Amino acid sequence: MKVKYLIIAITALFITSCATTKYKKREINETVMQEIYNEIKTPYKYGLVMVPTDNSYKMDCPSVFRKDGKWFMTYLIYGGRGYETWLAESDDLLHWKHLGKVMSFSENEQHWDVNQKAGYISLQDPTWGGSYEWQKYDEKYWMSYFGGDSKGYEAGILSIGMAYTKESPTKAHEFERLEKPVLSPKDKDARWWDNSTMYKNSVIRDKDKVTGHNFIMYYNARGDSLNPAKGAERIAMAVSDDMKQWKRYGNKPLINHHKGISGDAYIQRINDTWVMFYFGAFWTGWNQGAFNRFAVSNDLIHWNDWKGEDLIKSSEPYDDMFAHKSFVVKHNGVVYHFYCAVNKAEQRGIAIATSKDLGKSEMNFVAPPEKKK
Repeated sequence: MKVKYLIIAITALFITSCATTKYKKREINETVMQEIYNEIKTPYKYGLVMVPTDNSYKMDCPSVFRKDGKWFMTYLIYGGRGYETWLAESDDLLHWKHLGKVMSFSENEQHWDVNQKAGYISLQDPTWGGSYEWQKYDEKYWMSYFGGDSKGYEAGILSIGMAYTKESPTKAHEFERLEKPVLSPKDKDARWWDNSTMYKNSVIRDKDKVTGHNFIMYYNARGDSLNPAKGAERIAMAVSDDMKQWKRYGNKPLINHHKGISGDAYIQRINDTWVMFYFGAFWTGWNQGAFNRFAVSNDLIHWNDWKGEDLIKSSEPYDDMFAHKSFVVKHNGVVYHFYCAVNKAEQRGIAIATSKDLGKSEMNFVAPPEKKK
């Protein structure tokens, strides 16, 4: 009998030990941060891969996914009125073909998002070096986006909406949109960090329900308790169980540099660690205009900011004003860091840096517009 109880006790101890090991979170220390940096760094600038054909418009904010052996990119075009969301395809991540729009300006001027629709992939496989599949929920492919009714570059009060389609996301077609914003600076429960305007958003599944909900949205917004319009941009989070009803999560931003911009979060999981790619701009003590950084977490809520070198910064004629807004994938052992490149002529296109030397792109911006005397 004693032997029987001893076996039961040992078995229980073993099970408890396994459970503890399974759910034990990795401590995020300097060694881990350096390991992540070494894994994701891309010291070789390949150059521009998407540029406007003339100076009447600008390209921005790449999001990349893979389906049926091809790569696809959603991206934004600004031509003076506001943002529209477009689609492109590629066989090799370096050479891209434009396919058409997925979110266009509204004909109905009463729409809250009539002049701005800046869309981003939702519910992508977050695995580093994984499938990069755009996954479905409720038999639909989803995009989160920021929109507004003011004309101009990120003008007016911008809010966050949700769009979806039951068709293949590899075909250029208009996504359907929920009728109203899901988060807005005008909300009664708007927080001090998002009470002015809201920008990029990125949605992932919370499979372990660390937040108690099915989905997490990371978004950046401007706000301030005293002077909202003069506030900094910070990264915060919201949660949902159905992709339609969203509520803010937590009592403070996740990434806050108190001045300038911290924005455009994009999340991937590297082994047992979550990595947030994001960009900074106009920070105190930084001599770069805009640059790409990262933070690390073991629970999707608490983030450790990298203190070392920028992942991407201005260094070339095509990105000598801004080098920012990350989208990073690893494929066949090579890391591809897509970013928005802006030169001092304010031409704006999409560039790539890589972890392996793949040569140099032959693509360039068109001749810049002549300066007015």
